[in-house]
Amino acid sequence: MKLVFAGTPEVAVPALDALLASGRHEVAAVVTRPDAPAGRGRRLVASPVAERAEEAGIEVLKPAKPKDPEFLERLREIGPDCCPVVAYGALLPRVALDIPAHGWVNLHFSLLPAWRGAAPVQHAIMAGDEITGASTFLIEEGLDSGPVYGTVTEEIRATDTSRDLLTRLAFAGAGLLAATVDGIEDGTLKAVPQPADGISLAPKVNVEDAHLDFGAPALRVDRMVRGCTPAPGAWTTFRGERLKLIQVAPVPDRTDLAPGQIAAGKNNVYAGTGSHGVELLWVQAQGKKPMRAADWARGVRIGEGERLGG
Repeated sequence: MKLVFAGTPEVAVPALDALLASGRHEVAAVVTRPDAPAGRGRRLVASPVAERAEEAGIEVLKPAKPKDPEFLERLREIGPDCCPVVAYGALLPRVALDIPAHGWVNLHFSLLPAWRGAAPVQHAIMAGDEITGASTFLIEEGLDSGPVYGTVTEEIRATDTSRDLLTRLAFAGAGLLAATVDGIEDGTLKAVPQPADGISLAPKVNVEDAHLDFGAPALRVDRMVRGCTPAPGAWTTFRGERLKLIQVAPVPDRTDLAPGQIAAGKNNVYAGTGSHGVELLWVQAQGKKPMRAADWARGVRIGEGERLGG
């Protein structure tokens, strides 16, 4: 089939690579978000998908909005049979959805209908799920509600951050998306409607959502830190300034600390929660680079009874 691939961030690149490597289909063009300012100089930078497509000599389309007439006209001229999608980042209007004969097929990083929305991996970790996965489905106008072609499952490990888990899903999902496109082309794969039960939503996690509550149990604090790493970053306050927690570890036998209370030794830093303690492993103070928590604690000279979160 003739394909137009839609995607933007680094997590979408493995799927584009899988489709290019298959040799079975023609990737005629790539659709991605417009160049965005990045770095201290706020210089406009192309998306990772755009960079990969340019390396491969593929036409790159960067509409400000997918409903732009110029973009829709070019899409019609290309005449794709199917449009695979991975984390494109914009809503597709009905007029665009109707152009390819086999529609737009999205790779989503959850086992639908669980965790529909922008941040399925973060929410799966924060909720304490033990298993997640990726799904391919036919895009409709509803939020991740279209019929499903296929799934792969992935265990959520005890120390997984959202970056760790998303990286594994990106590669497992790339194979799933390539196999889905093959199955659509040869007629062996049919999309199955999602069940009405088991729907959960995964909206974007913003900075305020990542504010830690040390009155919660230690496992909850740990899941919040892992789910919000690397973005937006779980945080608390210390002496009135924001402190980002990058890595913690539950310590079940540390039960002597009140919620948020800090105890710093020579090589370890602990904080109390609503159940038992957690060890702070890596932190980032406001305006500073990430550092080991023990080094941070020596620098600030934690006093007896001081707490995180005020």
